[in-house]
Amino acid sequence: MGKESACRDVKLLSVDPCGPEGAAHGCYLLELENPGLEPAVAGQFVMVRPERFGQNPVWPRPFSICRLTSATLTLFVQACGRGTDILCGLAAGDRVTVWGPLGQGFALAPQTPTAMLAGGVGIAPFVEYAATHPTPSNLSLVFGHRQPLSCYPFEALAEIVGRAEAFCEKSPEDLPAFIELLDRTVAAAASGLILACGPRPFLLTVARLSRKYSARAQVSLENRMACGVGGCLGCVEKNTLGAYVQTCTEGPVFWVEELALAEDA
Repeated sequence: MGKESACRDVKLLSVDPCGPEGAAHGCYLLELENPGLEPAVAGQFVMVRPERFGQNPVWPRPFSICRLTSATLTLFVQACGRGTDILCGLAAGDRVTVWGPLGQGFALAPQTPTAMLAGGVGIAPFVEYAATHPTPSNLSLVFGHRQPLSCYPFEALAEIVGRAEAFCEKSPEDLPAFIELLDRTVAAAASGLILACGPRPFLLTVARLSRKYSARAQVSLENRMACGVGGCLGCVEKNTLGAYVQTCTEGPVFWVEELALAEDA
């Protein structure tokens, strides 16, 4: 970690379901004390390990910075396994070890129209991006989701950005329509800046479309991480030169042309 990173034990201030249906679908907002993080670049992440992990799980979990203030750090967490189940089951006052901010964040072009493309929990870093953007009216958001929209911090974003659109993919039959929406969005934003975060198939589609329209685009990868600081080599991604780069230290945000992302890989 660089000199601006911090690693401290902090108190969990609150664990709240995200929206009225959040608890039913395992979607929570965790607010922690700011562990001494300097102002972060949206798209950077933190590693989180609560005391309750004990001996199992061994490894911490990475989360995008959803919101950072001088006093608090907010994370959006969806329970989808042992580690996240434990995190979402914590209570105010529990102790959590946090280190960060880590990695490379999204590019910022205040005067350039910027399209934010998010899938599922990939909406998290765009909350910080919009909240700290000098001209949020230049931002637009397209958000693909499967759980009820209220389970995500979508409304908070929609109130800030110039335009926001959500698409609920309820079944595989909805996928072509969503890809068509992404195609139209990337085509319209090709002269500006495109930022994407979400599951890998979603990012591969965005990468393909950005190449199709010669758009300036960045993607934030969700590769599995164990340490977050480049020591375990568990999050590597192949670049266009055929070599491997570490997502935790050289990403998680990359320019599309840096990576050998292919939908048939």
